[in-house]
Amino acid sequence: MTQTPATPRLSGAYWKLWWATAISSVGDGAFAAALPLLAVTITDDPRLISLVATSMYLPWLLLSLPCGSLVDRHDRVRLMWCSQAAQGLIVGVLAFLAMFGEIDIPVLAVLAFGLGACGVLFGNAGQAILPDIVGKPLLHQANGYQQAVTSIGRDFAGPPIGGLLFSIAVALPLGMDAASFVLSAALLATLPRQRRMRAEHPPMRAAIAEGLRWLARHRLLRTLAVLLGVNTFCGQLGNAVLILLATETLHLDARGYGVLLAAAAVGSILGGVISARLITRIGALPALLGALAVNVVAFLGIGLSPNAPTLGVALAVNGFATTLWTIVTVSLRQQLVPGELLGRVSSVYKMLGWGLMPLGALVGGLIAHELGLRAPYLVAGVVRGIALLAALPLLVRALRAVRAGFGSAPGGETTARN
Repeated sequence: MTQTPATPRLSGAYWKLWWATAISSVGDGAFAAALPLLAVTITDDPRLISLVATSMYLPWLLLSLPCGSLVDRHDRVRLMWCSQAAQGLIVGVLAFLAMFGEIDIPVLAVLAFGLGACGVLFGNAGQAILPDIVGKPLLHQANGYQQAVTSIGRDFAGPPIGGLLFSIAVALPLGMDAASFVLSAALLATLPRQRRMRAEHPPMRAAIAEGLRWLARHRLLRTLAVLLGVNTFCGQLGNAVLILLATETLHLDARGYGVLLAAAAVGSILGGVISARLITRIGALPALLGALAVNVVAFLGIGLSPNAPTLGVALAVNGFATTLWTIVTVSLRQQLVPGELLGRVSSVYKMLGWGLMPLGALVGGLIAHELGLRAPYLVAGVVRGIALLAALPLLVRALRAVRAGFGSAPGGETTARN
């Protein structure tokens, strides 16, 4: 009598990572609501407010490559909990300064840069460690659960809490975020150590170049990285001034802004929960292209929203599509890139994909200043649509080649290359 093979399950180490993500995400959500509210208590100039967002994302352009090299040569668990502990310290300093009213835009920008720098290291290590603790058949599910709990904390539970705490005292949501980082770091420190496969490593410049060459040879991942860069540029083009669109155009208060962000998270949560089944049912190619098309429509809808409920629905639709896109692309990268190169290739991918976010935030502030607070989202929607049409032939060919089984040759040498 043959026994039915046991259904593969996510490991205990994965669930520790999941709980650490859940804890820090709630704090991040409170911080995400508090930071722009804190900024608008200092200035209502969209250019200065966008400067804070620029500072938060600038490390992805400046530090992603060296952080990727560190991820491939050091214990990824240690890098993760140390970066979370450092973020807790930075937010704790910010809470202390806010308590005594010693905050201005330059100080806020410097601290935001420090947070972003730690986030680059944590983000690269977090995505690189997942294939070490999760089997490839479960990557879509694991990434989906990670995205879902991140959205629940950062976009659903955290922002209303942050808005409420901010209305009581400016420092309260910041203190909550600092505590969440400390708790997350303590939990991550209990994960099994991840020892790298090579005892000796090339110099950092050579290691970075190896990651660059691998991604440059892989047509699919290279195309996705460039397309991600356009999309994140457009995302920050609008999101950098979302606080002003909500408070000045639609007249929401701090609590209303937090609820708006929570409403936007509903789509992200739904995307994280059902994405694995949806991708299995319709395939990676339709899921990816559908998500990109829906993003275009959602951004145009955000820019044209006449009231807060409509804006919340448009943000929710955008959240669903963005989460679906993220799970497809992250899982592809984890499946296609060799483990010893994953940190470096991911860092190059993210540098290309996220490196334009600071510029997007700055440009968004300038467009809002000159053309109004709705204009950045409308411009972003049009640019995203043009980019999707331009990339469509390459994406279809490359994804079909990978699906046909030609995307797994060593070193990125695939039939989906130039």
